[in-house]
Amino acid sequence: MRASRLISLVLLLQARETMTAAELARELEVSERTVYRDVLALSAAGVPVYADRGRAGGYRLLGGYRTRLTGLTRGEAEALFLAGLPGPAGDMGLADAVASAELKLLAALPASLRDAPARTGQRFHLDVPGWFREAGPPPWLTELAGAVWQDRTVRLRYRRGDREVVRQLAPYGLVLKSGTWYLVGRAGDDHRTYRVDRVTDVEVDTGTFDRDESFDLAAYWREQAEAFLRSMLRAEVTVRLSAAGLRALRHLVDAPFVYDEAVAAADGPDGQGRVVLRLPVESVEVAYAQLLALGPEVEVLDPPELRTRMAGAAEQMSRLYTDPDPAPPSADGRR
Repeated sequence: MRASRLISLVLLLQARETMTAAELARELEVSERTVYRDVLALSAAGVPVYADRGRAGGYRLLGGYRTRLTGLTRGEAEALFLAGLPGPAGDMGLADAVASAELKLLAALPASLRDAPARTGQRFHLDVPGWFREAGPPPWLTELAGAVWQDRTVRLRYRRGDREVVRQLAPYGLVLKSGTWYLVGRAGDDHRTYRVDRVTDVEVDTGTFDRDESFDLAAYWREQAEAFLRSMLRAEVTVRLSAAGLRALRHLVDAPFVYDEAVAAADGPDGQGRVVLRLPVESVEVAYAQLLALGPEVEVLDPPELRTRMAGAAEQMSRLYTDPDPAPPSADGRR
């Protein structure tokens, strides 16, 4: 355990040049006193760790000291090749760069680990696009990826409904969601999201833009995705669920936060072990299709029109299954 921590400490200093004891303690999840002991141990082992005194001081490595990849475990080596699975990188025009990087990594590994790419390829395959859609990348993805890498502003034409609009923006990042690529760009002071398959033309400028280094692409995407899903929830239903229905409901709602928030706000089970939930939904029609899958494990309390529809469906099913002499199906499958 300590050997792994010492290697992590060296790699942190190698990557960030100078770090304080407090910063190292946070990264390694240990006390500052442990950091002091680890630094002494590294120095005793010949690793040139130097302490700069003063307010702007910290620990750093002397003389451009670099560690090598000889300390990689098999799991770490295989994880590196797993991260380079073909697909999204190739879509962005980086297939050759990924292949070259894998060759260099392979050459740096000891002989005992050089089967890592073969083992990974035999066990994992990433198929990003969803079912029933074209698997090819959108036409302008490579150009947009290049602009994102180089921080170059772009002028793009974009389909919005039945018309095209022109946007001049700073491309901050690309996101792949369920087989669909999205561009996150800044226009003025606002960040906006564009589907790449709706882009009809791209002009990449020669000039660069000043990137806001505090912008967190992953956090932005989480916020936008949740805001989009919340904007779709324009109705609400009240339901009474059995324990089995409550478990199954998690897999029917459109977003996990819908289920989690509804359960958190609910009271405990009643005398029959059922729980009443107030559930935001896209529409009564969508709720009907989702809740019908729960059968007798759910009772709709509100709104009345949905309760009536559910009761009607239950009555029809009851007649279907209790008819003592069902009519035989006709040639076309109808009764």
